[in-house]
Parts: sequence; C-alpha cells; structure tokens
Amino acid sequence: MDEQIIGKVSDFFARPVVAAIELTAGLELGDKIHIKGHTTDLETIVESMQINNVDVKEAKAGDSVGVKIGERVRSGDTIYKIVEE
Repeated sequence: MDEQIIGKVSDFFARPVVAAIELTAGLELGDKIHIKGHTTDLETIVESMQINNVDVKEAKAGDSVGVKIGERVRSGDTIYKIVEE
C-alpha cells in the first residue's frame, strides 16, 4: 500500500464536518485518503466532494475542494491518497 501526497488542508468547517483542501494532484469519489498532521491521523473514503458548493465526482491539481469527513482536521494537515497495489 503506497501513499502519495495530493494536497493540504486549507480550512475546516465544523458544521457540516468538511475539510477545504488545496489539491496538488487529482482526487475522485471513492478514493481512500489519509489526513496526517501534528495531532491528526485519519483515514477515510471520499464520499462527498464539492467545488464552489457544487457536487463533483472528480477534481484535478490546482482545484480547491470541500470534502466531507468524519472528524476534525487542522489547516496545514497533509492529504495522502492511498494507492492499493
């Protein structure tokens, strides 16, 4: 199992629990991601993703997306995409 850096958390919203992510690589619904930071260590499947409050199925490098997650993350946390071999 490999992990590739695909972006950083730029903001966090408590209601709904959403992380704003600045992408440096592509991301799609169904991708498994790992969010890692000083006090954060969370793995989740991307089930809901938006760009400018519009649901999307995929995003590319350079996009700023909102991803619904299960718990709190912090600005600056690194986002990894988990690639199963």
